[in-house]
Amino acid sequence: MAQVFAFEPPERFVAGTVGVPGERTFFLQARGNGRLVSVVLEKVQVSLLAEKLEELLAEAQRRFGVTVPEPTEPEDNGPLETPLDEEFRVGTLGLAWDGETGTVVIEAIAVGDYESEEPTEEELAKLDRLRVRLTPAATRAFIKRAKKVVAAGRPPCPLCGLPLDPTGHLCPRHNGYRGR
Repeated sequence: MAQVFAFEPPERFVAGTVGVPGERTFFLQARGNGRLVSVVLEKVQVSLLAEKLEELLAEAQRRFGVTVPEPTEPEDNGPLETPLDEEFRVGTLGLAWDGETGTVVIEAIAVGDYESEEPTEEELAKLDRLRVRLTPAATRAFIKRAKKVVAAGRPPCPLCGLPLDPTGHLCPRHNGYRGR
């Protein structure tokens, strides 16, 4: 039976990392009603989530005239909360605008095994999920932090864009030679 961790709304919802650049583990973490849920995802998923949330807010503003204020709360730069127990690894992210409540709904769905490349609704329904409902201002705050978390990693190679290690990396633009 799939478990749904619902926070509608959460007291806190953030993206964060554990580890040093190049070896970081990325998390989404939600807290509310005495519960703390942490799920693991990839850096690219955090980056895409922030990008798609920006697009969703812009579309809600354009189509429905939604006012998207800047966050009024102080910026949340705090670390992830402990205990940091992974509930599941995220395979699929879903986003929606709820016009009735004027909120953004984010669903992080666990990795699963599917019959085909694209999962069916029945297959997805059997997977654990984290569901969070955010105001537009809280969504903006999440986006801002998520972008900072992603950018805090290793700097990109100026030639190929891949992350640079302190010792350089094997740059495809240098035909396999070590670039810095």
